Amino acid sequence: MSLNKCILFGLLGLLATVGFSQAERVRYDNYRLYKAKAENEVQLAILKDLEGSTDSIIFLDGVHIVGADVQMVVAPHKVPDLLELLGKAEIKYELQSKDFQKSMDEVDERVAIKGRATEEYNWEEYHELEDTYAWMITLAKQYPHVVTLIEGGKTYQGRSILGVKISKSLSEKPGIFLEAGIHAREWIAPAAATYIIQQLLTSKLDSVKQLADNYNWYVIPHANPDGYVYTHTKDRMWRKTRAPYGSCFGADPNRNWGFHWNEVGASNSSCTDTYAGPSAFSEIETRSLSEYIKSLKGKIQLYISLHAYSQYLLYPYGHTADLPDNVEDFRQVFDASIAAVSKRYNTKYTGGNIYDAIYPAAGASVDWAYGTQDVRMAFCYELRPSPNSFLTGFKLPAAQIVPASEELLDSVVAMVGEVNQLGYFK
Repeated sequence: MSLNKCILFGLLGLLATVGFSQAERVRYDNYRLYKAKAENEVQLAILKDLEGSTDSIIFLDGVHIVGADVQMVVAPHKVPDLLELLGKAEIKYELQSKDFQKSMDEVDERVAIKGRATEEYNWEEYHELEDTYAWMITLAKQYPHVVTLIEGGKTYQGRSILGVKISKSLSEKPGIFLEAGIHAREWIAPAAATYIIQQLLTSKLDSVKQLADNYNWYVIPHANPDGYVYTHTKDRMWRKTRAPYGSCFGADPNRNWGFHWNEVGASNSSCTDTYAGPSAFSEIETRSLSEYIKSLKGKIQLYISLHAYSQYLLYPYGHTADLPDNVEDFRQVFDASIAAVSKRYNTKYTGGNIYDAIYPAAGASVDWAYGTQDVRMAFCYELRPSPNSFLTGFKLPAAQIVPASEELLDSVVAMVGEVNQLGYFK
């Protein structure tokens, strides 16, 4: 039986058997959204202690460095305790929203009606996991000599980490690996990944056609399927995997890769969003996806990871301020890529090495690909919206899916061109 058929039958069986409890969705009515900033190490330590200490305060940002804004979603009954703590510590804060649920509801995300994906899949709305999987299965049938279904691994709940390989030639060509959705609540990332798949197959633009003609693409739109399903069925703000750890669930799959794991920028508390897991590759999602990527060693020259949000382009390292030995090449590709991303809609990206540009973060997929798999060009995009979009943040309006994806593709075209010019694909 072919791999495509094996994956197809496995998916159909899973969709027929996997069920979900009918518990109510998590809501954030009357929760407040605060922005706080530690101005010294003492204040930073207080915020770090607070992170993960209670499920009544949800940190939307990791607590890593002095001077960085930290957003907290706070249950109504916890507000007096929090404000007392911040006041005593003289930690400056601002109220961003008095009702976080209302603020989220004002964002028009538009989720497609389930079950119509194969005929009406589009980028005017977000799609649930099974519809994206059904669409990719259809692509493999529609383009049998170009699209091959790939399985990047399995999940804790038994789902396939499904993706596609796009190759227009039987001969070996340089490889580009694109991974998205490793953080479940960042819906724009998988939406943009599927947009790129579609454009590689259908675009009439010479710049995009050459991407499809001259490279083998491996695209995994959902690197954390269990988490993504959970954002649709239970909690829109869920970030992690879904494996149980005591009374809490999940590890941060982008702190779980086996490269300088848990050295900095991650948490040892299983209740935090940046929990690194009990060990490197403890999560079946990262472990099995890494095994698949290892099977491609020598075939991949460029690794791209899609995240949201803040409009950053980042490159290694996250565990240290030390720079890659080929940092000048990274900077050259970076400059070309962020120049291209701004041309269509004047969207401004910044960035640089992960540690300095955003925050320390060990155990990320991009660092692992660069540090262990000889992938000499590895980048992470933090897509729209801008860093100041506290109230939309992870909930990017559906009307922005296409423009965000278009400017991303413009940037990727420039990135691939620059990487090629520097000789990394030879």
